[in-house]
Amino acid sequence: MVLVILLSLTLVIWILATIDALIGFRKLESLEKAEAAGRGPLLSVIVAARNEEEHILQSIRTQLAQTYKNTEWILVNDRSEDGTGKKMENLKSSDSRIRVIHIESLPEGWLGKNHALHKGYQLATGKLILFTDADVLYSPEAFSKAIGYFEKHSLDHLTAAPNLSAKPFWLKAFVAFFLFGFSYYKRPWLGNNPRSKTGVGIGAFNMITRSAYEKVGTHEYIKMRPDDDLQLGMMVKRMGLKQRIVTAMTLIEVEWYQSLSDALAGLEKNTFAGLHYRISMVLFSVFGVFVSQVVPFFTLFSKNQAVAILSAVNLVFLALLYVMVTKKMTRFSPWLFFVLPFTALLFIFSILRASYLTFKRGGIIWRGTKYTLAELRKNRIR
Repeated sequence: MVLVILLSLTLVIWILATIDALIGFRKLESLEKAEAAGRGPLLSVIVAARNEEEHILQSIRTQLAQTYKNTEWILVNDRSEDGTGKKMENLKSSDSRIRVIHIESLPEGWLGKNHALHKGYQLATGKLILFTDADVLYSPEAFSKAIGYFEKHSLDHLTAAPNLSAKPFWLKAFVAFFLFGFSYYKRPWLGNNPRSKTGVGIGAFNMITRSAYEKVGTHEYIKMRPDDDLQLGMMVKRMGLKQRIVTAMTLIEVEWYQSLSDALAGLEKNTFAGLHYRISMVLFSVFGVFVSQVVPFFTLFSKNQAVAILSAVNLVFLALLYVMVTKKMTRFSPWLFFVLPFTALLFIFSILRASYLTFKRGGIIWRGTKYTLAELRKNRIR
C-alpha cells in the first residue's frame, strides 16, 4: 500500500514536470540562431583561474579569435601554484586588450573565485561584463551572437548552457543525469518568464550589464557562495531585471570533468550549499531521488499489478522528460536513459559523500583553500 501511494505521488510529479518542460523548452532559444552583432558596447571578459595552466591558453585563444572585436580581457590569477600566472603574462604580451591581476592572498570572508571575479570587475571598463571560466572553448561567433541577442531583447543578464563534453561512458551518463536533475529541479526556462522570480546563472557564460551587476550587489553580496554563478542569476530575477537563458551547444563547450572521480570531487563544494547546509534537505533529496528514479525500474515486474502498472507509467513519463532534456540541453545520446537508475544511485552517493566530507572536514575545500562550515552557514543567502 505504501509503495502504491509513493508511486502515485511520483507519477503526478513526473506528469506535471513533463508538461512544465514541454511548455518551458518552447521558450528556451538557441543562441546559434541569433543575429551576430557587428559593432556594439565594450565587452569586459573576466576570467578567474587558479592552477589552470593546462587549459587557459586554449580557452583564451578561442576568445581572442572572436569576430566581435570591441572586447577587453581581465585575467585574474587567483593564488596559483603552477604556471597559470606566467601563461597569463605571455597572453598579455601578445594582445594589448589583455590585462592581468595577480592575487597573492585571500581576504577573510571571501571565497577565492568570488573575490577574484570581483577584483576583475573593479579593473574592467566595459558596459557589458562576461564572467566565464578558464576551461571554456568558444566558436568564433559566440560573443557576437550573444551581444546581438542581448541587445535585441534589451537584457540585463544573459546566461548560456554550453555543451558539456565528456569522454568516459559513465561520466557521460552522470553528466546527462546531472543536467536532467538540474532541469526539472531548477526549471531554468523560468529565467525567460518575466513574471517569474526564479532565475538561473551558468558559470561558463554569465553576461551582465555593469549597471545590473552593481544593482544586485556584485560578487560582494554572494562572497561566500560556492554556487556564485547560479546565485548571480537568481539575484537578477529577484531584483526584477530582465534575464534570458539560451542554449549554445555548438558555440560554447567545456569539458566539465575528465573522469567520474573528478566529478564526484568537484561536486563536494556546492552540493551541500545547494541543499542549504541542512541535513533534512539531504535526507529529503536522497529519498526523493531513490523513490522517483530508482524504485520504478525495480518494481516494474512486481507481482502486485497496481505496483507494476504504476511503475510502467512512471517510467514512460520519466523517459519522455529525460529524452526531452537530453536533446535540448546536451549532445549526449537519449539511450543513456537505460542506465538512469545506476546514475541516480551514483548521484545519491555523491550527495551523501559531499555532505559527509563537509561535516568531517568542518567545511569545504575549494581550489586548495578550506572554508569552514560555520562561516559558510553564517554568510548564506536567506
